[in-house]
Amino acid sequence: MDRVSALDEPLKNSLGPATAKVMAEHLGLHTVGDLLHHYPRRYEERGQLTTLAELPLDEDVTVVAQVADSRILTFNHGRGQRLEITLTDGSGRLQLVFFGRGLHKPHKELPPGSRGMFAGKVSVFNRKLQLAHPTYVPLGRPDGVAGDDDASAVDAFAGKLIPIYPACKGLESWKITKAVDAVLPRAVEAADPLPPALREGRGFVPLPEALLKVHRPETKADIEDARARLKWDEAFVLQVALARRRYADAQLPAVARKPVADGLLDAFDAELPFTLTEGQRKVTAEIFADLGTEHPMHRLLQGEVGSGKTLVALRAMLTVVDAGGQAALLAPTEVLAQQHHRSITEMMGGLAEGGTLGGAENATKVVLLTGSMGTAARRQALLDLVTGEAGMVIGTHALIEDKVRFHDLGLVVVDEQHRFGVEQRDALRSKGKQPPHLLVMTATPIPRTVAMTVFGDLETSVLDQLPAGRSPIASHVVPAEDKPHFLARAWERVREEVGKGHQAYVVCPRIGDDEEEKGGKGAKSGAKKTAAKEGEEPTDKARGKAGGKAAEDAEKRPPLAVLDVADQLTAGPLAGLRVEVLHGRMQPDDKDAVMRRFAAGEVDVLVATTVIEVGVNVPNATAMVIMDADRFGVSQLHQLRGRVGRGAAPGLCLLVTDMPEASPARARLGAVAATLDGFELSRIDLEQRREGDVLGQAQSGVRSSLRMLAVIEDEEIIAAAREEAVAVVAADPELESSPELRTALDALLDTEREQYLDKG
Repeated sequence: MDRVSALDEPLKNSLGPATAKVMAEHLGLHTVGDLLHHYPRRYEERGQLTTLAELPLDEDVTVVAQVADSRILTFNHGRGQRLEITLTDGSGRLQLVFFGRGLHKPHKELPPGSRGMFAGKVSVFNRKLQLAHPTYVPLGRPDGVAGDDDASAVDAFAGKLIPIYPACKGLESWKITKAVDAVLPRAVEAADPLPPALREGRGFVPLPEALLKVHRPETKADIEDARARLKWDEAFVLQVALARRRYADAQLPAVARKPVADGLLDAFDAELPFTLTEGQRKVTAEIFADLGTEHPMHRLLQGEVGSGKTLVALRAMLTVVDAGGQAALLAPTEVLAQQHHRSITEMMGGLAEGGTLGGAENATKVVLLTGSMGTAARRQALLDLVTGEAGMVIGTHALIEDKVRFHDLGLVVVDEQHRFGVEQRDALRSKGKQPPHLLVMTATPIPRTVAMTVFGDLETSVLDQLPAGRSPIASHVVPAEDKPHFLARAWERVREEVGKGHQAYVVCPRIGDDEEEKGGKGAKSGAKKTAAKEGEEPTDKARGKAGGKAAEDAEKRPPLAVLDVADQLTAGPLAGLRVEVLHGRMQPDDKDAVMRRFAAGEVDVLVATTVIEVGVNVPNATAMVIMDADRFGVSQLHQLRGRVGRGAAPGLCLLVTDMPEASPARARLGAVAATLDGFELSRIDLEQRREGDVLGQAQSGVRSSLRMLAVIEDEEIIAAAREEAVAVVAADPELESSPELRTALDALLDTEREQYLDKG
């Protein structure tokens, strides 16, 4: 254990408290091991110039470049002096500015032709990119002669690969380099998590050698050796954690729930007005096979928006009821729970009316359980569950409460898995006499590698085929700032759809009310041009040379709000239409009433937040206008768009934005408009986000354990690591013969992180 504990030593013991504090607060680095796993993001070579053309505004950067010219200028009638140094790399130019007494040292150390490493925050002055008073390290003079001050820097960097680390304000890359130098000798004490046979069989260098090579490579081959080994470690440790979960689940007992002839399922199928798609039949066969075994099913059902996942889940629930068990469907919001209850009881007809005069002979009872139900209705629902009178329950988090008891819970269906914590899911599963079967559903398409990495403890079924009768959805970007007449035309299109007897959604990122408006008058000012926020994803930092000012202004304006936009539409472009609002702060009964009126065709236009993002099914709604569309993530836009085109008439989705044409946000919206393929969009979404987001860095509050592995690019590594992990766990489930691997599992996957893998 001594070898391991050396890497657990706090950084303040090696680096001093001030540096350690900055590393902990800004980079999440606390121990020697953390710093050794803080890898360079790239490497510079002498003779290789950095690209200056794409420097981001307002961000701290580290660049390696050459001095093109240097001059001292006077200002304020000769009373002040400033040093201007122009850097170049062949692709762009960057100006350094020094004022006052601090300019003589850089003027002497950085003559034209010399090179250096420079760090600071990028700003703009007189339309030129600049770093004001940057910190720097000279990398040698043009004549090759080292001065006294830069001799050590030249010795350190001349002819070598220069590591460039992910840095932060107050801790530039070269300061991190010095910190790594201080702890790098400890790398020899790193415990190697890979079993020797596996490491040797795949030709990997030992872990201590990989750490030395990634931080201080002599050649590019050293970098490749180190990256190959360190990527494998990350993939392998994750897959071992998931394989152990699958193994443990497979040891649990469960009641087999096999289909029963002439039961609810057969009666339901006989009344279906359409035939199942080939995809639905295939996925159903996989689910039924799992339900028929005596250990719990753990299956992820992912499918495109509108691919018929709910129908597949309902048939699984009916099968369990036929076999004497009960089924529970857990939904993330009351709106969605009510929608599921309404659509399922409608689909089942008399089969859902058990215990009533109109019910079919073999009918069951389908109850709804939410937190806002009245006392009498809630008491009756709880009674129906504990007696077994209700074979099926649809509910929200209220299902998880201690007082909820089941007669014989056989199947748990979790809708929109990413909205729930693992502890919530497990709390519901614990209500079965034996562990119930589990079916997790998501309408967010997940690339195979992400599924293997995040949902690796679940078997995966994919529905990628839309049912017959679904209509295509045309999507267009509406640049409200550049072309205001496009927005006017968008409202005309909404009126045209309503004129044909259809309905429309308008989605805004924010609710908007008196309390929110106290922050300033700006909330309403931009609303006339573009219009949403429950569940908003991070916005693009759409800055840069092209359109930077316009993008910054668009971002600074408060997001458009449901209440404001609804008022403006009813008084302006949609005057005379029946417009209502829906948002998460409304009372549950009011929300349900609005949804019922909209579903019944009594509302023409529903102005809503993302509360309508999943599960809402109104086939007559054909148009959707998403205001401030740049404030939403790619997957979220795809989800929202899936609310239209659910009937025979074609759908229309208009993405309204104030962002300029050259901004990254507009490119992202263009990608959404260009394809209806959710899997393609999920790849785009992932490529634009940090790997940490994939493993829930923001949600779980734990720094991502993926520092080098890229889940999209490294598919082969992840697949191979999964195979090896399965073999290792099958042979030694407790990892008794691999104590170093167990230690790595504890270090990289603390309890919270490991549980997050179960959340997705």
